[in-house]
Amino acid sequence: MKDKPRIAVTMGDPSGIGPEICVRLLNEIESLKECTPIIFGDSRIMELIAQRIGLSLPKNIIKFNDWTKHKAPIREPGILDIHSINVENLKEGEISKESGKASWDYLEEAIKSVIDGKMDALTTGPINKDALHRAGYNYPGHTEILAEKTKSSRYCMMQNSKEITATFVTCHLGLREACSSITTERILEVINLTADALNVLQYPKSRKILVCGLNPHSGEGGLFGSNEEEKIIKPAIEAAIANGIDVSGPVVPDTAFIPEKRETTGAYVCMYHDQGHIPLKALAFDNAVNITLGLPIIRTSVDHGTAFDIAWKGIANHYSLLRATQIATDLVNKKNHETEVV
Repeated sequence: MKDKPRIAVTMGDPSGIGPEICVRLLNEIESLKECTPIIFGDSRIMELIAQRIGLSLPKNIIKFNDWTKHKAPIREPGILDIHSINVENLKEGEISKESGKASWDYLEEAIKSVIDGKMDALTTGPINKDALHRAGYNYPGHTEILAEKTKSSRYCMMQNSKEITATFVTCHLGLREACSSITTERILEVINLTADALNVLQYPKSRKILVCGLNPHSGEGGLFGSNEEEKIIKPAIEAAIANGIDVSGPVVPDTAFIPEKRETTGAYVCMYHDQGHIPLKALAFDNAVNITLGLPIIRTSVDHGTAFDIAWKGIANHYSLLRATQIATDLVNKKNHETEVV
């Protein structure tokens, strides 16, 4: 019997909603019948939240000390017990150094396990950047950590949903820095990564790419901004068209996401974080999935944060994590199929 894709799912920050959505994920037996998820986290933390919300956990608890010796194929959902934080030190719904350190430990081991081939793909739960920084890990977010750990220089974030899909030329930068970081070469790189991804993903069905302008009204012919649309963005679009990519722009950002345009657009290339995240979360909150393009490994993630305000209250929605796991599974299967065909 052919083994199902093994998905390494990180528990995220223990103080947030990560433990709860992971417990709920492991109870989605029918929805996850096409893959084998292993939660990289702490079993005692998950047992605590499972008891609180009245759900069960799988019997397959793998001790961390046994993980390196684990040679048999993983065929059952379970938990890799990394044991990075004690229940006594857990601060529910609060930022803490201890939880930041634990979220790093889960992520680091999960990335290593995928790179080493013990797991087939990575799906990450939410981390808190402040907690991560307090623990001594000064990264803007998951994307930058993954790029460093996989030694990737050509990558970008994609937010994917059935309603809207967007990729980002810049991401975790302040607005002033983001605007000054935009180059023709980077825009073309993101267009190429986006086009490659659209050829693989099931959603969206359209392959048309729209590139957003940077300034209000896309610069209004140079009236707003420093004519970045003409000098920087348009040359990248023209180069992509010359390479056979179905792309147009720069489009006016404030009307780019109206229903008529969304119906015919496969993905939007956005210049900075909020240009794409605001419409996406307005239209597809708890539904979108973060995919890191350009990595040598498959990585998907939830599209939300740690949600400390509702953490440990039994009301967290796990749908984004479920969909992220399903998309990771689909991508593994497509990758394996391409390998078999070759």
